[in-house]
Amino acid sequence: MECNIRSPVIPVTPSSSSRRLHYDYPTAIKLSRLKHPHSVGQRLVLKIACGLDQNGSVEGLPLIPGKIFTEEAIGAEYGEGFETFRQDGPLKVDVDFLNEHLEADLPQRIRHAMKPDEAFGLIFSWDNVVANTRALKLNAWRQLAAEGGLEIPDDDVTQRRLLHAGADFVMNKILFWEKSESESETLKLRLSQLYYENLQSIDKSLEGLVDWLEAVKKAHIPCAVVSSLDRKNMVRALEKIGVKEYFQAIVGEEDGMESIAHRFLSAAVKLDRKPSKCVVFEDDPRGVAAAHNCTMMAVALIGAHPAYELVQADLAVGSYSELSVINLRRLFAQRGFNFMDLQKQIIEKSPPKRKLSIDTIF
Repeated sequence: MECNIRSPVIPVTPSSSSRRLHYDYPTAIKLSRLKHPHSVGQRLVLKIACGLDQNGSVEGLPLIPGKIFTEEAIGAEYGEGFETFRQDGPLKVDVDFLNEHLEADLPQRIRHAMKPDEAFGLIFSWDNVVANTRALKLNAWRQLAAEGGLEIPDDDVTQRRLLHAGADFVMNKILFWEKSESESETLKLRLSQLYYENLQSIDKSLEGLVDWLEAVKKAHIPCAVVSSLDRKNMVRALEKIGVKEYFQAIVGEEDGMESIAHRFLSAAVKLDRKPSKCVVFEDDPRGVAAAHNCTMMAVALIGAHPAYELVQADLAVGSYSELSVINLRRLFAQRGFNFMDLQKQIIEKSPPKRKLSIDTIF
């Protein structure tokens, strides 16, 4: 396989807001066999062949467009999971498999009976749940348009498409940028690089998140964060906003998950909690659907989507300040039995009726 890296994608001059980002953006990646390195396995081959670091980047900036600006599949529509590898061969993991094999053992069940909150696992999406990334994505699109002398409409519909639709769909169907396939790939790569540059400016989490995570920590409930970012940048961002200590697991690009649901299942495995005992915090209806496909509960944050689009969530809140640990218990309060399990119906016996006698005196 041939891999040549020669000219820069788009000449970039460091601005005052990014003085420490003095990177040369190598591109012109010519691959004789690997034309579209979209899958995780193909990207790994490209990283090794081109001498990139473990995150597939140079100085933290990607050389291959990631999944930040792609519309990922929901996944697990029929309970299907992902495939992992063991010494004795590949192992297919699905929702039912994890619910069965991640069942707590006897000592854990005894402990969970005394401290039921510890049986739960919380899974947070990165985008707009841990930190506000809407502005980062919109700024990346605007910067990309400015560099190429292109325009982006300011109407609400277009802005929402920029946030939630894939980059290919946006460029071809929304913005109508008539570009060749190679030019589109170059623009998508530059878009990812601009997002990573803007990511350096993030400095705080969503309002109320730290207090909520602190309450969860006191209840000894493990937490995970899932994202399409690579682990290096994910850890750096979490440390910068001061919430890294609250997350026991991170699911990122290196985990190779191909759908939203698979990320949630991978987080459940890392937390050692069966999916049916996990609660997902999302702001997108697609993430809510993915959580339910995994037999997980879903708490939706109203913001990027209005409340009427999040009606499928088990609980919808405007901010973290509305939550308490007791809310988690209430989410599972109706889960006394599994679906179609035989249940005993208690028939209450009504008290005997009083017999009225009428004495008649003649």
